[in-house]
Formats: sequence, structure tokens, C-alpha cells
Amino acid sequence: MHVILGASGQVGSGVVTHLIENGESVKGIVRDEKKAAALERSGATAVIADANDLPSLVAAFQDCSTLFALTPESGHERNVIGQTKDILENYRKALSNSPIKKVVGLSSIGAQYETGTGNLVMSYLLEHAFTGMPVKQIFVRPAYYFSNWMMYLGTVMEKGVLPTFFPVDLAIPMISPEEVAAFVANVIQTEEEDGKIFELTGPAAYSSEDVAKAFSAALGKEVTAEQIPKEQWESTLSEIGFTPDAVKNFIEMTEAVISGKAAAEKDGTVQAKARTTLQEYILQHVPTAPPAKSKIAAKPKSKTTSKDKSKV
Repeated sequence: MHVILGASGQVGSGVVTHLIENGESVKGIVRDEKKAAALERSGATAVIADANDLPSLVAAFQDCSTLFALTPESGHERNVIGQTKDILENYRKALSNSPIKKVVGLSSIGAQYETGTGNLVMSYLLEHAFTGMPVKQIFVRPAYYFSNWMMYLGTVMEKGVLPTFFPVDLAIPMISPEEVAAFVANVIQTEEEDGKIFELTGPAAYSSEDVAKAFSAALGKEVTAEQIPKEQWESTLSEIGFTPDAVKNFIEMTEAVISGKAAAEKDGTVQAKARTTLQEYILQHVPTAPPAKSKIAAKPKSKTTSKDKSKV
């Protein structure tokens, strides 16, 4: 049986679906009891457990052979890296008290750096959490999710503006999270070499301008990408509920992406490509009904800001 952490999330739920469709036995872990019923209807066994509660993890990992692991984040952590280390230590202890022999971890492109990449350090820690344990370890490093742009849909539809933390012409690898889930499910079911790392990207790199054009085509209205001035990043993130430490780590990650540091490692990793394009994804996911208002609204441009040359 495969045990899936984060089974109600967009990737975790997709992994569950693909495994069930392929006839696999699946145990899905969720924190919210209200989400258990949907898991059960899909054909999975639902288990209520919390990554911060070791006894519940130990119980959940029993009778399983493969673990799908990830590092949860909400923006509400008081100590992003410290809390990640605590969660990973719980994973390690629960694994040592289980029959699990294989771990497939959802990492991220840019996970090769131990410091200096903000939230991406969480993925570095995940890739090193099980060192020395008698379990096969495979990690999947996806590119930036197309779905991240959907949080701006309310502002896009209301104002015709796509806010972005990136320079509008900066192209980065992006991917459909649904295809990430399908890829991970395949890795779980396949005999892979221990220590293998997949770097998974979509068919092309895209800029915020490309995203705005995709929204324009899907909505039939003009949409313009506008970079949020750097001096407004902290206040923008604080307004949507990020803690000071979450703000710091998000900004550091964004700087690493803009500078090019958080790029695919390539050396020693396996490159894989998905097929869904940005345009196809946006067209498929723009709702027919008006969406809720975006939490991150378009910010006025600073009169003193020239083109941002900071390392992001």
C-alpha cells in the first residue's frame, strides 16, 4: 500500500487519483476530517494525521510500502525552516517505525542549495531528511506551477492587470500541477534507481507577459502584466497574512528565481518534460463564473523605481 501525505492538496490528490485508477492500494493522509469523505469515495483509505504529531504519523505509516512525502507550507509559519526541520524529523522517526522501503519526495527546482534560496531550502532539507536510512529515495523537482497564477484571477478579471513579483519579461520554466501528480504516481509505481532526482518542466519557459497574454486569450479582454515594486513586496505579503519569517523566506526565494540561482541543476539529475502548455492550462482553468477577489491586488507603480536589478 502507498501512503500519500498531503492527500487533499492539488498534487497529493492527483497522485491518489492516478494510483487508484491504476489499481493500486492507497492510504491518503489528511489533517481535516471533513476532507476524509472525499478520499474514501475515490477508493482510498483516509487517515487523519498531522505532520506535527508523531504518534499519528507512526500509526498512519503502518502496513505501507511506499511513502509520498512533501514539506507543507502556509505562509503562517513563525519559523519556516525550523518548523520544516521538526516535521522532517517526525517523518524520519515515523519511517524508522514502519515497514516502508521507498520514499518519493516532492521537491522543487532549485533544491540543490542548502542556503540562500528561502522557501526552496525546505526542498533541500526534504532531499536530505532520510540520509542513512534503509529506504530507497527518489525525488521529483517540478518547475513553477501554472496554478500559482490563478490566485490573481479576480484582479485579472476586475482590472485587466496581472500582478507579479517577477520582471514581466523574465521567462522561467513552468508546469501543470496535474502533470506533476501523474509523473509522481508513475515514479511511485516504477522501480527506480535509489537516489535518482528528476527535474520536471513543462514544454517551454514563460514570462509574466506570456501569462497575461494567455489570460487575455481565455477571457477575451486585454490583460497587462505589472511587476509589484520591490519596496512593496513586504507589505503586499503581510497584507495577505504572511508572518515576518514567511515574508523573509518568500522574498529570498523570489530573489533567487530572478537572479537565475534557483534554476535546474541538470548535472547528476534526470531531465523530464510534460506536455501541457501555459495557454492550454489557463484556457482549461478559467472559470465561467466570476472568481473571488484576489488577495494580492495590483499595486501602484513606484515613481522612484527603475527596472529592478536585485538578485531575485
